[in-house]
Amino acid sequence: MVLIKEREMEIPVIDFSELDGENRIKTMSLLDHACDKWGFFMVDNHGVDKELMEKVKKMINSHYEDHLKEKFYQSEMVKALSEGKTSDADWESSFFIWHKPTSSICKIPNISDELIKTMDEYVSQLHKFAERLSNLMCENLGLSQEYITNAFSGPEGPAFGTKVAKYPECPRPELMRGLREHTDAGGIILLLQDDQVPGLEFLKDGKWVPIPPSKNNTIFVNTGDQLEILSNGRYKSAVHRVMTVKDGCRLSIATFYNPAGDAVISPAPELLYPSGYQFQDYLKLYSTTKFGDKGSRFHTMKKRENGDSV
Repeated sequence: MVLIKEREMEIPVIDFSELDGENRIKTMSLLDHACDKWGFFMVDNHGVDKELMEKVKKMINSHYEDHLKEKFYQSEMVKALSEGKTSDADWESSFFIWHKPTSSICKIPNISDELIKTMDEYVSQLHKFAERLSNLMCENLGLSQEYITNAFSGPEGPAFGTKVAKYPECPRPELMRGLREHTDAGGIILLLQDDQVPGLEFLKDGKWVPIPPSKNNTIFVNTGDQLEILSNGRYKSAVHRVMTVKDGCRLSIATFYNPAGDAVISPAPELLYPSGYQFQDYLKLYSTTKFGDKGSRFHTMKKRENGDSV
């Protein structure tokens, strides 16, 4: 299969400031469309302090320059590439921070107190946004408002963590990926990314869609495998990758709103098709509802499946 690189698709942008006014229904519909048909989208006016986001990016970039850059360029992967050899490794310098249920940020080598404080402030605001977004997704799916949060929860709630990555300049971008093609294992991914250097691409309808650098600190969102399972395939996780570039070092701060490790994940019963019925029973219902909405028929069959009177 030949995959075509697409440069003209217009990625959905959800303006959260429209959710409290007369355009709420239209905005909710756009959000549902983005989750259902794309699996990724941008959010503006999300409520996270944009000056704080800018400070986070600046401090992460400084941390990389001071403590990680030299180590990266001394790695065996970089030495091998200079000889024209490739490997299954990804051209990235990264580390992971757990925030919830227990923070691991103090264990990151050479991290400054100021960066810890700044990240904690950012993550606190971002967590509120994640919960609001998950509630809106529940509303669009016809689930109770906190269904995703409850489904993702262990004894101390859902897991929340951040992968901080830099994708350095690569002398042979044709030989290396910044990050190979994959879907995300978790739930809802919230990305604060570079505002200058491109590289992120998502697959849609057999075409690679370049994700432009985020201007004005919009949040880029994509859905992971667990949300696809929970929604019974309605909100699918999307394949994506990071391309390397010769000029520019791309920043990625991806925060994951994930199930706790001991959370038991399954499709929401409300989103399952009816099952275990005899076809003659369906035909009998169909004979009186043929010209009505099929969703109502499915709902009736599910109620009968559960032993409810209809």
